[in-house]
Amino acid sequence: MSQKSAFIAIVGRPNVGKSSLLNKMLKQKIAIVSSKPQTTRTRIMGVLTEHETQLVFIDTPGLHKPKNSLDKFMLRSVNESVAGVDACMLVVEANSEITEGEKLFAEKFKALGIPAVLAINKIDTVKNKEELAPQIAKFSELYDFSAVVPCSAQTGDGIEPLKAELRTLSSEGGYMFDEDTLTDQPERVLAAEIIREKLLRLLDKEIPHGAAVFVERMKERSDSSIVDIEATIYCEKNSHKGIIIGKGGSMLKKIGSYAREDMEKFFGCKINLQIWVKVKEDWRNREGILRSLGYDEGNFD
Repeated sequence: MSQKSAFIAIVGRPNVGKSSLLNKMLKQKIAIVSSKPQTTRTRIMGVLTEHETQLVFIDTPGLHKPKNSLDKFMLRSVNESVAGVDACMLVVEANSEITEGEKLFAEKFKALGIPAVLAINKIDTVKNKEELAPQIAKFSELYDFSAVVPCSAQTGDGIEPLKAELRTLSSEGGYMFDEDTLTDQPERVLAAEIIREKLLRLLDKEIPHGAAVFVERMKERSDSSIVDIEATIYCEKNSHKGIIIGKGGSMLKKIGSYAREDMEKFFGCKINLQIWVKVKEDWRNREGILRSLGYDEGNFD
């Protein structure tokens, strides 16, 4: 059987479960997940190779109205992702009304002539699945989706049918990556994202979105399998720095402990993690700082 592949952008408004679905399909956590919207800031590529087919997923930031230079970068990231793929997967919440953002995606699909699968996530929150019929009808009027798949990233319900539908959008021509490839993200980026996830989960709403994480050093010791990781959390205000560190360093210790636990599972080795907190005022609007933190696509216009 010949090898097939497809690049698929995962799109949708914030907090509908795009990253959770990606992690569930890969059976491995590569994208950070939290209950707060706009968790994903950059395009994260996940690779699934099954049944002679390789699906290369691009997990994009949630589409929202930009408020600063970082938001503009995220919006441009979404637009570029949709323009450069073979197909899209639009993720929506079960029993939700169609939003302006979802209408914009449908218009993009039409303009680009791109096939798309509609994934209705969070069906575990719906008692009677027949309740989804009106929502499916409305979205079907919006765009001629190649398939509509109710699913749940939480329970795994519908994940296999979803992958099967996405595989139908692939074409022959071999794999893009080695069969054992999971993601294109450098290990430093993955380590930084793991720390940022803990910020999102443990802190108040505004502080995590005003924080960035940069891994300064990541090196395996020559005399053992321990990996030393040194990271800096950048925040916008001195008051935020105090909250991130916590009384007697308690919050920073908790962030570090949870992050180290996840890193050890992901990288399969012992981790010695050191984290510092520094203030960079208004960094989300300072392009030089954004580029130094890895947002260097030149997409701030």
